[in-house]
Formats: sequence, C-alpha cells, structure tokens
Amino acid sequence: MWSTDSPFGPHNLPYGVFRHGGRPPRIGVRIGDSVLDLDGAEAADLILAGGALRRPVLNEFLALGRPQWTAVRHRIAELVTREEHRAEIEPLLVPLAEVELLLPFAVGDYVDFYSSEHHAMNVGRIFRPERPALPPNWKHLPIGYHGRAGTVVVSGTPVVRPSGQRSTPEGPVFGPSIRLDIEAEVGFVVGVPSNHGEPVPPSRFAEHVFGVVLVNDWSARDIQAWEYQPLGPFLGKSFATSVSPWVVPLEALAGAWVPAPHQDPPVLDYLRDDPHVGLDLRLAVDWNGTRISEPPFASMYWTPAQQLAHLTVNGASLRTGDLFASGTVSGPEKRQTGSLLELTLGGAEPVRLAGGAERTFLEDGDTITISATAPGLGGTVVDLGEVTGTVKPAVTIASLSV
Repeated sequence: MWSTDSPFGPHNLPYGVFRHGGRPPRIGVRIGDSVLDLDGAEAADLILAGGALRRPVLNEFLALGRPQWTAVRHRIAELVTREEHRAEIEPLLVPLAEVELLLPFAVGDYVDFYSSEHHAMNVGRIFRPERPALPPNWKHLPIGYHGRAGTVVVSGTPVVRPSGQRSTPEGPVFGPSIRLDIEAEVGFVVGVPSNHGEPVPPSRFAEHVFGVVLVNDWSARDIQAWEYQPLGPFLGKSFATSVSPWVVPLEALAGAWVPAPHQDPPVLDYLRDDPHVGLDLRLAVDWNGTRISEPPFASMYWTPAQQLAHLTVNGASLRTGDLFASGTVSGPEKRQTGSLLELTLGGAEPVRLAGGAERTFLEDGDTITISATAPGLGGTVVDLGEVTGTVKPAVTIASLSV
C-alpha cells in the first residue's frame, strides 16, 4: 500500500503519541502522511504487544526489549504493505494534518553531551581565545552534564525567553536573556533499563537504546557564561529542551552507520567500541524559514555507544525513558555549525534572513526548525521529522506578583 519512495515509508515507521477527535492520547506510527493507530490495532488483535501499545506513552513498549521491538516492527510492516490487510488497516489510519502530536515518552533522566570536536573548538576559540580551545580532558572522555527532564517538551511547544543573572561591566544584573541561542542535537531514547551498579559497555548499546529523536537544547548564552563556573550549565539550559514527536527506531537506521572519526589519543578500554561507528544523519536548521546551517552528525568525535558507556561506567543505572543527547552537532565549515554562537562568531557577524532581516541571537517571535534525514537500506531515505519552537516574550516577576 505504501512504497519506499516516501521517506516515511515502511522502511522507517517511527513511533509517536497523538490526540485525535477529543479522545485520550494514543500510540501511533507514522506511515506517509498518516498515523496508524496502534492502540486500535492492538485492540483488534492485529498486533500483539501485551497491551503495551494501548498506553498513553511509549514507556511500557520501550521496556519490552529488542526481540519484541523487532517483532512488532515486522508485523506493522506486514500490515501496511500487504494488500490483504487493507480493509483492516484503513479504518485505523488518521490523516497527520488532523492530529495533535504529543511528547511520545515520559522522560526519565536527561543527559546532554559535548561530543563534536568542531563545536568544542569553535566555542573554545570564542570564549577562551587566550587558552587552548579544547580542555585537557576533552579527548579522553565524553564530557556531559545532567539536565532537567521536567522541561523536555515536544516540538511546537512555545519557548518562553528565560530570565536570570548576566554579567555586565557594572556588575551582575537580572533580566531576560539577550543572547538566546539554539543547539542542534540528536537524542537517544533508552528502552530497557540497567541495574544500579552495573556499567553498560558499548557492545550493549542496541540492547538498551530503542531509537532516535531530534533535539534543540535551547541555551541562554549570557546566563550560561556567568553561572557555569565551576559547576557547569544550570539556568542557562534548564528552561526548555525541545524534542521531535517521532522516535525513529534503530532498525530504521541500519543503513546509516558509518565509520566514526579516528580518536587520538586512544581511548581507555571501557570506551572502546567495535565497530567504531557513528550515524550519517544530515541535519538542517531553518531560522524563520531561511536555511542557515546543515550540520553533519557523522563528524561527531564521540559515538552514541561511547556516550552510553561513559554515563553508566560509574554504576549509574538506566531507566526506561531516559534521554541522552549528543551535544551540538557542528561540522568543519561555518555553514555546518549547529549553534548561533558559532554561526555569528559570538554575535560579531549577523545572519541575514529572508526579507533582509539580520539576526545574531534569537528575538521574540523567531521560529527555529531542525530537521534531518538519513540514508536507508536499498537507496531509501529515512526522515527523522523535525523539531520546532517559537520564542515567546519573557515572563516578568512583576506580572507574577499581581
């Protein structure tokens, strides 16, 4: 019924959660420009998942593990490709334009890494021009920080400009951020949990990670610069992290694995992944409809498997619904940078948008959309969807006290 000509064809089948017709949230899978109602499919005994597809979020299904994920995926592919299932499937298809897409999983913990050498070098040159761009530990471990899971929001959710302290020549002041930025990233969604105290080696990445989402880690650079020393990101990051509504299964990305960049010096044993591979994901960033950047995920220095190994090596456990993000994706060229900080050289070189407007950092009303595709098996294209957000004015403390 559907061909692989569509980047959302049966070779993709990303999972999401939707609301339609006033009914409660339901799990679905995208096929073309429709959503297949998996709640309805399991209720009709077309799919067997122990009731996990009849829940309002994906977590119970994510916890089932790789064999069940694969079996359900194969069954969905049968249902949407074989003519004998048309009469059963058509009543369960909902036009995408008619649904409200929701956060697809309840987020457990959120960790964000700093894994692009190009991004780290660019940021180091901007913030620390008198010192080496990379900190001394950068090539020995995937640097990261724990974020705020409660402010992970689905694509389309407005982003309220954050307020906080920032430094000025006259001393610290409080107010709305004036250097509001983005970070184009890729996130990995954990399905199967791990035991507390047991590290997860790179070889077990696919046992625990279900799939991929796109991430915009909104960043208030002025708040961040004043507060982050010595403990790292806090209020400059925790106000909002947007994710795409579709979780693309790892199986859909089987044709996108490519050799990862050579690592020198050699990493410690617990970080060695064999094969040493990354994903050929091709991101794009649009600012008010103008394409400003195309970051290549294949250039990331630290791989997803190494990130997972590092975040668990001390015995920290994984929980179903955990999200860990790659950090800003940037390539070697200016046109491939994943943040406005890099693209504008810290605000020194404005970006010209369609219609002639010039921007350095985000203004109220600006909309950022991050999208991505990947090569699929057999010459197909896998679409990861998009994550979008529009900046809304800051909420003032005075207005809250009325």
